[in-house]
Amino acid sequence: MKNSKYTIGVCSWSLQTGLDDVAAAMKTMGVNHVHLAVGPVMGDDGAAYKDAIKRQDWTISCTMIGFEQEDYSTLDTIKVTGGVLPNACWETNKALFAGAVKVTQELGVPYLSMHAGFIDDSDPTNYSVMCQRIKCLGDMAEAHGIMLLMETGQETAQELAAFMTEINHPALGINYDPANMILYDKGNPIEGLKTLAPWIKHIHVKDAIRTDTPGQWGTEVPWSKGEVSSDVFFEALGEIGYEGTLAIEREAGDSRVEDIASAVKILEEAMS
Repeated sequence: MKNSKYTIGVCSWSLQTGLDDVAAAMKTMGVNHVHLAVGPVMGDDGAAYKDAIKRQDWTISCTMIGFEQEDYSTLDTIKVTGGVLPNACWETNKALFAGAVKVTQELGVPYLSMHAGFIDDSDPTNYSVMCQRIKCLGDMAEAHGIMLLMETGQETAQELAAFMTEINHPALGINYDPANMILYDKGNPIEGLKTLAPWIKHIHVKDAIRTDTPGQWGTEVPWSKGEVSSDVFFEALGEIGYEGTLAIEREAGDSRVEDIASAVKILEEAMS
């Protein structure tokens, strides 16, 4: 499903089901592009999962890897457990990332995304570790001809832009999620899109409502039901010259298939 600029996709993990059921849902929606979770490829049923991927008539716009130690219960728990900073998990996570890089290359996908963890230059020790480890993972991605995409949310757009400028790695880009800017209370998602435009290679379509209580999560809602105006978002995409996949992600609620299908229709209308 394309126009001259954008392709509509779905995040495979959002549907919370097996790949065959994901494929069936995508077929019903008329979507064949997917942001694909590849963690199961490194699991006990990895061979079967990989075979299931190869059976699908999909274009994989990006792959995604997460880390076992991550705890999203609260903002405080994810700050401590998120991404590449926990020292006790680094070697395990690096090996997992290496496996994801190889799978991404094997599938012919240009991008691999992940949450890197909180970037905080007020803590020089942790900031130095973050820089070193992201450079290490960027080198691994570059060696296999792909690009590592850091997902937005844990820091402001200005902070992430400063980090990207300092790292200046050719295999490092951004997967932009407007809702995460709201969920983590890290600024205006439209302004963030413009600030991070030079590094954005892939985009999530997700919406949210900001919390009234500092230090707590915002609330994720279906696309067009929150603070990310679909019309304003598309206008901003045009301003930054983005041409690529818009992968719908839905991480909450009991009607994910319906919510994603609704988002597909809204995006189609915006693209018509």
